[in-house]
Amino acid sequence: MPDTDLVVVDNPDLHRYEARAPDGTVLGFSAYRLAGDTVVFTHTEVDPATEGQGVGSRLVRGALDDVRRRGVLMVPRCPFVKAYVERHPEYTDLVDTDD
Repeated sequence: MPDTDLVVVDNPDLHRYEARAPDGTVLGFSAYRLAGDTVVFTHTEVDPATEGQGVGSRLVRGALDDVRRRGVLMVPRCPFVKAYVERHPEYTDLVDTDD
């Protein structure tokens, strides 16, 4: 699935970022809770039918880009988000080191 076919949106009512297909189908999500202005990522899940297609990575990248755009920090409690940040050091400045 090309990057342009996937949209990452914040769904604040459900406290999660969602990766959506062009038809609006949710292909994955990264759940979070807010601790003040800090976004704490707690769990990431991808539809098993799309595993191995990069949906999870695109989801986390979109979520972290939104965190950066909002000018806040985040805590990667979710192992998938933590591993993504370790593989992509350009996002380490978003990690709240005071947590």
